Amino acid sequence: MKDEIRKTFGDTSWFTHDRFGMFIHWGLYALPARHEWVKTNEKITEEKYQQYFEHFDPDLFAPKEWARQAKEAGMKYAVLTTKHHEGFCLFDSRYTDYKATNTPCGRDLVKEYVEAFREAGLHVGFYYSLIDWHHPDFPIDSLHPRRDDENVEEMNRGRDMTKYAQYMRDQVTELLTNYGKIDILWFDFSYPNSTYTNPHGVKLGGKGKDEWEAEKLLETARRLAPGIIIDNRTGIDQDLWTPEQVQPTEWVRDDNGQRVVWEACQTFSGSWGYHRDEESWKSPEQLIRMLVNTVSLGGNLLLNVGPTARGYFDKRAENALQAIGSWMHFNSRSIYGCTQSDFPAPSDTRYTQNDDRLYCHLYAYPFIHLKLPHLAGKVEYIQFLHDASELLYEEKDGDIVVSLPVKKPEQIVPVLEIFLKKE
Repeated sequence: MKDEIRKTFGDTSWFTHDRFGMFIHWGLYALPARHEWVKTNEKITEEKYQQYFEHFDPDLFAPKEWARQAKEAGMKYAVLTTKHHEGFCLFDSRYTDYKATNTPCGRDLVKEYVEAFREAGLHVGFYYSLIDWHHPDFPIDSLHPRRDDENVEEMNRGRDMTKYAQYMRDQVTELLTNYGKIDILWFDFSYPNSTYTNPHGVKLGGKGKDEWEAEKLLETARRLAPGIIIDNRTGIDQDLWTPEQVQPTEWVRDDNGQRVVWEACQTFSGSWGYHRDEESWKSPEQLIRMLVNTVSLGGNLLLNVGPTARGYFDKRAENALQAIGSWMHFNSRSIYGCTQSDFPAPSDTRYTQNDDRLYCHLYAYPFIHLKLPHLAGKVEYIQFLHDASELLYEEKDGDIVVSLPVKKPEQIVPVLEIFLKKE
C-alpha cells in the first residue's frame, strides 16, 4: 500500500486477516425488547427496571449453538457485552450484586460463552460499557435515565466518580484474569462534549477519558493481557478505530491522517439489543455488500446479533446469518486475508486483494462484457470464485475485457478471482 498503517499496541495480525466477527448485545434490555437504550430512552426508574432483573431467565441459552451459527456464517471472532450501559453484568463479579448469577438464571453467562466460542476455534472478545446507569457512584449526566428529575443536583451529591473508576478497573481485572486469554477488549464509550439542560434548568455534561481515568484503566488491561486488542472509545487512541452504523468510503485515518486498523460495527436492523417489533432489517445482499465494502477499504466488519430474553437468536437473525454463510462458503477467499487494492475498480464493483489474487465483486451484473482498467499485461488467469469456472478475456487499450455468461450465477454477489502475474 502507499502509506504505513499506524502502529498498534496489541497483536492485530490475526484480526486483519480474519476480517469478520460477531457482536452480541445481550442484557436485561432483551426483556422489554424495544432497544438496548430503553432504560434511558423511556427514563425508567431503578424500581421499575428491577422487574427485568427479577425475571431474567434465559432457559434456552445454548452458547455452543451461538458459536456454531457464528462459525457457519464465516465469522472468525466474537465480542459479547459483559456489561452494557444499564450496568447489569453477565459475569459473576465479586464487586456487584447486579449480575446474572443473582437472577433466576443463576449462571455465569460469560464463562459459558468463552468456553463455547473458544472450543469452536473462534477468537474471544469482551465488550465492557464505561457507562453505568445502575451504579450508585456514577453521576447523573446528559445521557442518564434520571436526567430530567427535579432533584438531580441533590441526587448527584455524594456520588464519587473515582470510586466508579476503581470499580471498572476491578471488573476489567476480573474479566482478564478469570476466563483465560481474551483477544479483544471493546470499551464503549466517551462523550465529553455532550451537554443537556433538563426541564428544571439543570445543566448536565458528558464524560470522557478523565472521568474514566482511562490511562489507569488501559494500563490495567495491558498489564494483565499483553497483546490484547483494545478500541479507542475510552478517549485515548489504542489499536482499533470503530466507526458505528456508517459505511466509510475510504480507509479510516487518525487525526494525523495516518491509516489505522479499523472495524465497522453494524446491526441487522436499527437496534443492537433484541427488538421484537422492529421492521428495518437489512437484506442479505445489503449485509454481504457491507462486508465487502469494509474489506475493500482495509477494515473488518463486526456484525451484531441481539439474542432474545430466552437466550436464542430469533428467526430473522438466523436467516440473515445463514444467507451470509451460504455466500461465504463459496466466496470467503475474497474476504479472509484480503485488504484494499491499489487497482481502480470498475463502476458497480468492489476490489479486495490478497497478494497476487485480486477479487472483483459484481454489485450490478454486466451484460456479457466487463472492462477491468489498467490490468493489461498483469493477468495470468481469471475464474468465477464460487465454482472455479474459467472466464475468457482479452487485452484492449491497456485494459482487460472479460467475457461473462449472459445469465448471472446464483450468487447474491458474484466474485471474479483474478490471478495476477507475479513480479
